[in-house]
Amino acid sequence: MNIYIYILVMAAVTYLIRMIPLVLVKGKINNRFIRSFLYYVPYACLMAMTFPAVFFSTSSMLAAIAGVGVAIILALKGKGLMTVALAASITVFLVSFIPV
Repeated sequence: MNIYIYILVMAAVTYLIRMIPLVLVKGKINNRFIRSFLYYVPYACLMAMTFPAVFFSTSSMLAAIAGVGVAIILALKGKGLMTVALAASITVFLVSFIPV
């Protein structure tokens, strides 16, 4: 049940951040800083909400760190979302078998 609440909160935050400027500002925003800020805020909010959960989703912190590392490396190399997600998941699965 908590996961559904989590998803709804993420959707609401993302929607409100995009919607509020459209409601409050009638004209086009010409300031480059504000436009850039409004563009990246939803991504930053989603990351801030999901990134900590990544480290506590597995029983092994080592596996979580390895998965995040693989995901970051592949994302920086420009790989697609499916490739990054699958590679990170497989890495977590394989590293979780390493005895600590």
